[in-house]
Amino acid sequence: MEPTTGAPVDAVPRRVPVRQQSRRHRDGSRADGDAPTDDGSAFWAPIEQVHWDGTPVREDPAPERERGSGATRHRSAARTPRPPDPLPGLTALLLLSLVVAFFAWVSAGPFWLAVGHARAGTVVVDGCTGAGLNQRCRGIFTADDGRFVAHGVRVSGVPDGRDTPGSSLPARMTGPDAGTAYADTGVTRHLRWLPGLLVVIGCAAGIARWTGSTRLPGRRHRRWAVAAALAGPALITLGFLVAAW
Repeated sequence: MEPTTGAPVDAVPRRVPVRQQSRRHRDGSRADGDAPTDDGSAFWAPIEQVHWDGTPVREDPAPERERGSGATRHRSAARTPRPPDPLPGLTALLLLSLVVAFFAWVSAGPFWLAVGHARAGTVVVDGCTGAGLNQRCRGIFTADDGRFVAHGVRVSGVPDGRDTPGSSLPARMTGPDAGTAYADTGVTRHLRWLPGLLVVIGCAAGIARWTGSTRLPGRRHRRWAVAAALAGPALITLGFLVAAW
């Protein structure tokens, strides 16, 4: 039996003529030194490369599913990626900036007092409302050097038992335009600015993270984006420090 076709060996010819032989192929055969065929118009190809009728064997086309998947992959690769949604980043930027502004505002005055920029004096309590963390006191501050007297200022850090009207307490203010007189002493005065500035630093890191500045491609662009994200909270805090001087 012939292994390719399964026909008897004696019944299968060794070569089959190929139809529509090109002239170039015929000329090439003669140039190589092969003897031309009897009529000069047929080229005998191996039987493994042709069908029984003499037509060349062609590769089977790819299945429809494979062609479809290849086209789908080509379209997916050619499709432009969707830009990220800017709404979450803008929302995080706005909310964290408001938090930065609040804590920078409440920490600016205590910070100057802690580093020594303050006017010492005496505050006379006019009255207090609430208790504990909700206590609110008002009074009259008089500087020790007699340069200014501030009426109706908020008194912070009034100890227990000293909140009765007419009580005198040593206090400090950053200047005559400040609205708060601080009667805190010791470590308490540092607790009024240090946690607030730590929150400001945390919000700055959150802005850099949630606005996507830390995920930009390229080291140079990423550095500029992170620097801009950190510069916003720093400028807000600097502005409140200048206003509280």
